Amino acid sequence: MTRISLLLILATLASAMYLVGVQYESRRLFTELERAQREARRLHTEFERLEVEKRSQATPARVERVAHEKLQMRQVTPGITVYMGQKEPAQEYP
Repeated sequence: MTRISLLLILATLASAMYLVGVQYESRRLFTELERAQREARRLHTEFERLEVEKRSQATPARVERVAHEKLQMRQVTPGITVYMGQKEPAQEYP
């Protein structure tokens, strides 16, 4: 009877140790999940901020200002416009 009792006590202790290990791993994974979710929220917020910034950078007034200041472009006027005519296609010889 004492062998069976000893065997049951060892089985209970092994089961308890396994349970503690599983609980620890579960808590660790839950903490890691929360950290990943927090990072996902931060990245989503950053993405939305960058989308707003991209839209503000692409406004027609800003594009025109950058074209004028940095690229030295100017408005088209009839005096500086060159019109090109379309050449007639070359005739093919049989």
